[in-house]
Amino acid sequence: MRLKIHIFSSLILTLAILISSVSPAFAFFEEGMFTPDQILKLPLKQKGLKISPSELYNPNGVDISDAIIRLSVGCTGEFVSPKGLILTNHHCGFDALVAASSAGKDYGKDGFKADSMANEIEAQDYSIFITNRVEDVSAKIRKGTENLSGKELADALKKNLEMLETEENKKVEASGAKVRVQSLNSGYYFYLYETMEIKDIRLVYAPPQSIGFYGGDPDNFEWSRHTGDFTFLRAYVAPDGKSATYSPNNVPYKPKKFLTMSLNGLKENDFTFVMGYPGSTTRYRESQSVEYSQTTNFPFIADYLRNWSDALGMIGAEDQEKRVKLQGEVASIDNGRKAYEGGVVSMKRSDIITQKRNQETAFANWIAANPQRQTKYGKVLADLQRVSADYYKTGKRDRVLRTFPNPGNTPIFAQIYTAALNAQSGKTLSNDEKVKKLAEVNNVIANREMLLEREMLKYFLKAVDELPAGQRFQTADTIFTGLKGSERRKAEEAFAVAIAENKDFDTADELMALYSMSLNDMKNKYPSVVEFALGLAQARNEINVRTGKFGAEIDGLRLLYQQGMAEMKNSTPYPDANSTLRFTYGNVKGYSPREAVIYTPFTTLKGVLEKDTGIFPFDNPQKLRDLQNAKDFGRYGVGDSVPVNFLATTDIIGGNSGSPIMNAYGEQVGIVFDGNYEGLGNDIFFDGNYNRTIAVDIRFVLFVTEKFAGAKWIVDEMTLKGGTKVKAAGK
Repeated sequence: MRLKIHIFSSLILTLAILISSVSPAFAFFEEGMFTPDQILKLPLKQKGLKISPSELYNPNGVDISDAIIRLSVGCTGEFVSPKGLILTNHHCGFDALVAASSAGKDYGKDGFKADSMANEIEAQDYSIFITNRVEDVSAKIRKGTENLSGKELADALKKNLEMLETEENKKVEASGAKVRVQSLNSGYYFYLYETMEIKDIRLVYAPPQSIGFYGGDPDNFEWSRHTGDFTFLRAYVAPDGKSATYSPNNVPYKPKKFLTMSLNGLKENDFTFVMGYPGSTTRYRESQSVEYSQTTNFPFIADYLRNWSDALGMIGAEDQEKRVKLQGEVASIDNGRKAYEGGVVSMKRSDIITQKRNQETAFANWIAANPQRQTKYGKVLADLQRVSADYYKTGKRDRVLRTFPNPGNTPIFAQIYTAALNAQSGKTLSNDEKVKKLAEVNNVIANREMLLEREMLKYFLKAVDELPAGQRFQTADTIFTGLKGSERRKAEEAFAVAIAENKDFDTADELMALYSMSLNDMKNKYPSVVEFALGLAQARNEINVRTGKFGAEIDGLRLLYQQGMAEMKNSTPYPDANSTLRFTYGNVKGYSPREAVIYTPFTTLKGVLEKDTGIFPFDNPQKLRDLQNAKDFGRYGVGDSVPVNFLATTDIIGGNSGSPIMNAYGEQVGIVFDGNYEGLGNDIFFDGNYNRTIAVDIRFVLFVTEKFAGAKWIVDEMTLKGGTKVKAAGK
């Protein structure tokens, strides 16, 4: 599994309007991804925390939060030694393993082990971000805007935000840190974040795929799990301590704080907490947005990703070297696909749309009961219904058309599309633009996969043909006039082949030539393709206009809606997640996914062997079997095996991958790496009966590192607490 879903994050970011939510703040099962400044207000001592909450977060001193970092690939990690050693997930380091691999040296499959710091290798294109400061600046941003509304209010808030950001960046410029101020929950909050980037990250140890990705896609998001999803990295800086790109002269970074590992383990109902960088949630929006997510957005994305993965699988089946290079991309896409499929299942099971509508009915009654509320909130529900009905009436069509062209899987068509728009507008490239475009085109040619482009174009053409009446893409219907069923599929395939396998686009010079052609010349040479591209561009422009109109109204309505809901419930909402540092707490606990089935919260190495078939993804390494059979667990065993994975009720989501899960004393007992299938859709809502965090037990991490890999030097670098030292078997 992978809680991070970064391979298609650009796809998600292109959506103008995304998903929404329903959960009240401070609900049962400790729902909430709290900002650091909210920690001191939580009932943590009553829940079981044994240390002072100020040891978790202290804005005026060093605390546990200083050990938690964000990886550039969209994951969390944590410092676990004074020498910049970082612990995160195997799937979070997987891109680095693949980038360092070749057909004859597959680190993604076989793992990587440095025998000393001198043998650590660069994690290409990786960096980490350390949070120096988090501050709620809502009052500062709103100062002077109390009597404004509409565009005047939005402009004033924007001006205040930019001024504060500029002022704060000047203060930290010399340190190399950066400050950004972000609006959360449609302007309910404004937070300031000061971060520092470290650019030299190296691979230290990653187990083989048969441990780090044991169970593969069949086990992804499922319980029980038996996966050693962990990797060690290390941060390096220049000799003067400043951030620098990779250099053999760089030295290990010395963090302000690093975590202690506990070998004492957990038992059911024990208090736990997680600190990390959860990606994105939208838990406070209206029922119309929830309905769009369940019926349109999630199902389309899942289907789209399935077809993308299938096409990459076809490529890998024909070419071993490409299979190696593509495996990280395939894994991330498959992860996303399953996440969106599961989200739909969870939303339907909980009947979340009905729940949300019922809340809105209660909200309407609450408003009607008081004249002052009527004045402030009286129109908000009706206005939400009005703008949503207009925007979502072509939701299925818009969702499909917003997706293409995607340079990631239809790069040739993306170039034709851009060139046709340039020609239509009469735009010619400047010399600087030509240089940049040539570099882009060279990259397209170097990485071109004709099979992928052909299959994705076929998928897109079929998707627009399946749109309902009233939401048709007229350009496609005109090009394929009179064709239905299998005849249209044949014509669509020929159209896709004419783009993806066209010999006119075999070289960079040939692609660049498109940008020198007049529109008439392009139409004469590629009539249907150019007609299709221009029709798509016009449709997308119309979508953008409507989206802009929707956006101009919806943010203010959503803010008022959240304010009213919070007032009705007499609660303060936690901010939606936005890839910034957050805290969540809960307990070790199993769950019942359906009638007559009960899941206990722990798994062991014995369970790994029970699943073993010898065939990927259940191909357990023989050495692990030997260690289990010999009961050679070192100090990491419990009874007749080694703990592997466990469950907790902590509220996590994509981006929390690699987060430390800690015990009541603030010691690391595991690493977050997954959520359960029944808990998917948790970017929209949280259900304490079903939502679970899946974590790797820290004892399995250390057991694999020391006993399986023979990399005790890494373990010796960390601070371990508790456990019983045991002689190796046979000694």
